[in-house]
Amino acid sequence: MAANHHVFVLTLFALALSSIPLATLADSGTATFYQQYVPSACYGSQPQGVMIAAASDAFWAGGAACGSTYRVTCIGAAYSGIQDPCTGRSVEVRIVDHCPGGCAGTIDLSKEAFETIADPVAGIVKVTYNRYMRDKISQQSKTVLILLGPIIR
Repeated sequence: MAANHHVFVLTLFALALSSIPLATLADSGTATFYQQYVPSACYGSQPQGVMIAAASDAFWAGGAACGSTYRVTCIGAAYSGIQDPCTGRSVEVRIVDHCPGGCAGTIDLSKEAFETIADPVAGIVKVTYNRYMRDKISQQSKTVLILLGPIIR
């Protein structure tokens, strides 16, 4: 009976863990925006929605960034001529493209994503960004539940 209780507690823990988004420490850089979403380096001519971004060489990693989700937050103007362009909101975007060398920002957001965090008139803003790993944790929790399933009676 005690073993079943431990399995039940572990199962509840796995379920709770799957609902917590796991975020890594934030990096800082700059964000710009672009408006032509297809084709993309990661998905070719398949549209991926509008909450998307292109990764600069800073974290492109030869295409390993494709499909990764990042949370991006505006923290201020990149140039002194713009008064606080930030909206106070964050946005989650999926990396679908590569912003090649010479890219003006660390992360190049879709216009819709940029408008969520800042006034597009600014053109470029200072941001923090971090990889957002909810999907991986949820998948790992499902695996744990599948493995524990036969034990529970």
